[in-house]
Amino acid sequence: QVQLVESGGGLVQAGGSLRLSCAASGRTFGRNAMGWFRQAPGKEREFVAAISGSGGGTIYANSVAGRFTISRDGAKNTMYLQMNSLTPDDTAVYSCAASLATIGGRRVSDYFYWGQGTQVTVSS
Repeated sequence: QVQLVESGGGLVQAGGSLRLSCAASGRTFGRNAMGWFRQAPGKEREFVAAISGSGGGTIYANSVAGRFTISRDGAKNTMYLQMNSLTPDDTAVYSCAASLATIGGRRVSDYFYWGQGTQVTVSS
């Protein structure tokens, strides 16, 4: 059974940092693109960042570019999202996802496997 499990969420003050992790089990995703999405209350799920299967290619939403960094550790079958300079607008449930392709996109439909999500709350 394939599982993606996020961790690292929590409550942080504006300007602070958090590091999210997404641990995969049930299969390896070393060649698969993976991504992070988030959903705030009353809003649609939105793309945050994605990383290619090789780890050499990354893309970011404009709203997080320069503040967030996506990375992966193939040996640990784990993906990360380092979030710096957080603002209250970053408050959301953050979910990780894995694609069946080697290059990830910005659409929800580009991804096949999904985690349950971890809450990130940024206070002002």
